Amino acid sequence: MVREHTILFVQTSKNPASRTYTDFDNLDKCCEGICKIFENHLKATNPHQPTITYDISQLFDFIDDLPDLCVLVQTESQRYAPWGKKWIKTQIFSQLKRQAGR
Repeated sequence: MVREHTILFVQTSKNPASRTYTDFDNLDKCCEGICKIFENHLKATNPHQPTITYDISQLFDFIDDLPDLCVLVQTESQRYAPWGKKWIKTQIFSQLKRQAGR
């Protein structure tokens, strides 16, 4: 499957009004966007800490705690395939592993 245009759907609280979507040029950028959402959450909940670090288990706990998170990934046939949290976490893990190997 070619990892092309990706649409991220996220609900950050139990309030349905917190539902948003963002589109990305590719899956890697979407994974980075999810990490950025988590980093912004950490900054908001720890406003007096100048430096914030986290590990992948904390990121995955955050993803699991979101009321809703899914992506639509464009396939070679120009259709969109839906994927949920488990698949997203696998993709983020693979991307971070590749980045660590550079």
